[in-house]
Amino acid sequence: MTSVKGTIIDVVNRARFKGEVIVEAGKVKEVKPAEDVPDQFIMPGFIDSHIHIESSMLVPSEFARLAVQQGTVATVSDPHEIANVCGKEGIDFMIHNGKQVPLKFHFGAPSCVPATPFETAGATLNVEDTAELLDRDDIFYLAEMMNWPGVLYDDPDVLAKIEAARSRNKPVDGHAPGLKGEQAAKYVSAGISTDHECFTKEEAIDKLNGGMKIAIREGSAAKNYSALSDLISEYPGEIMLCSDDKHPDDLIRGHINQLVARSLKEGHDLFDVLEAACIVPIDHYNLNVGKLQPGDPADFVVLDDLDDMHINQTWIDGQQVYGDLQVHFSRVDYTPINNFSPYKVSPAQFEIQSEKEEYPVIQAYDGELITGKAYHRLPKADQKLQPDTENDLLKIAVVNRYQKEKPAVWFIRGFGLKTGAIASSVAHDSHNVIVIGTSDEHISNVVNLVMENHGGIAAVNNHQSEILPLSVAGIMTHQTGHDAAKGYEKLNNMAVEMGSELHAPFMLISFMALLVIPALKMSDKGLFDGEKFEFINQ
Repeated sequence: MTSVKGTIIDVVNRARFKGEVIVEAGKVKEVKPAEDVPDQFIMPGFIDSHIHIESSMLVPSEFARLAVQQGTVATVSDPHEIANVCGKEGIDFMIHNGKQVPLKFHFGAPSCVPATPFETAGATLNVEDTAELLDRDDIFYLAEMMNWPGVLYDDPDVLAKIEAARSRNKPVDGHAPGLKGEQAAKYVSAGISTDHECFTKEEAIDKLNGGMKIAIREGSAAKNYSALSDLISEYPGEIMLCSDDKHPDDLIRGHINQLVARSLKEGHDLFDVLEAACIVPIDHYNLNVGKLQPGDPADFVVLDDLDDMHINQTWIDGQQVYGDLQVHFSRVDYTPINNFSPYKVSPAQFEIQSEKEEYPVIQAYDGELITGKAYHRLPKADQKLQPDTENDLLKIAVVNRYQKEKPAVWFIRGFGLKTGAIASSVAHDSHNVIVIGTSDEHISNVVNLVMENHGGIAAVNNHQSEILPLSVAGIMTHQTGHDAAKGYEKLNNMAVEMGSELHAPFMLISFMALLVIPALKMSDKGLFDGEKFEFINQ
């Protein structure tokens, strides 16, 4: 039996009192008032209500070692990144690796593998595959239904996957950026119960009024908290907090605890905020995570103050998994899996010939997954279109990693590089190799560096080349979280030195192939209009 004393923050009963938590056999046996308690606070642990663990570039067991330091005790995790590369074998890898550590991972059945038929992925999960996954006790929900056109236009496979989840009493997660009015109503009516893609308050309220829960997202790339934070107070009990995608350097600085601290500084009620961060996901997804109530699993955090949410201790199932600045569980041995067919590319493969005067160019925005569409004149040499670094018009290409094919090449604005090129085999959702650069030579050099390593994020310029190898499915590293963070920061700094002013250029580049987010994106098959869901003939 263990006793932890301090000021209890009882979120369920909206009470605050001096007391002690008595833990026995991994459960909360009793929470009772006490005198002479230490100057510390005890409250439920945090839950990330929607995250792709793969986006941290860490395997689940390494992600856990960083996350528990921020008071995270559980996640709701969509493994569709690795599923798009390695199929069900990839999902099994994530679940097995996650089970080796105390943090409570709750994986879903990916609903869209591949995300669209307009790109080359490494695997396909059909209706039967999805149903088989949903039959499993270690699969907790149907993960984000990104094929919102399929929902709106009654695609039979899409509806069958949703019904497979509903018939098993498992929630269905949504992904419907920009849908409002009748379209939002139809999407919700299909049985989809959450959305983390809202980027305006009006859109979120539309979906809340339809019966959805809204997960406010603040990750390494997409940052929607500022637009949506009022909802925490206006719709208590209907809001959750999530990161969606969190790179290792950001995870070292904070996780859901950062959002909680930010919300409290803005004046939101403590219990409204903690309800979103700790309670709503448990109820919505039926998670086996404790709320600091008698009989619950003993999942809680201990901290000195409620201002910065700096965590002193994290407890999961009655065991202190973090305390005294130490993680109290070991690294996990595992055998990496991958699906990568490397080959060399040449500068000539990235040339574009055209006789037109103006061209649709992808406009990237810092901190946003959505892109714009703008028409620009592009310089030419021998009828070949050229980058224009003075006007930030750079080449973007997607190179098939699964089989040797001709690269798809076009132009993008918003990355700001003045020299060199950056590339990544993290390219949502099919994870082909995506590259942005200032010359065909730099582009081919950095792609070849990624190919040689069977995956990675990399940067090259005239005098330097760097890579963080991603040996696990081409999207995760074998390194520790701290080593991965150092490697990632080094690459980010290199991109800055090459001219980029973006907050997270490698995170943003990874979403430039995400076809289900409008307006323009790149597939390994060409330039894609995410609003019309069709390729553009350049």
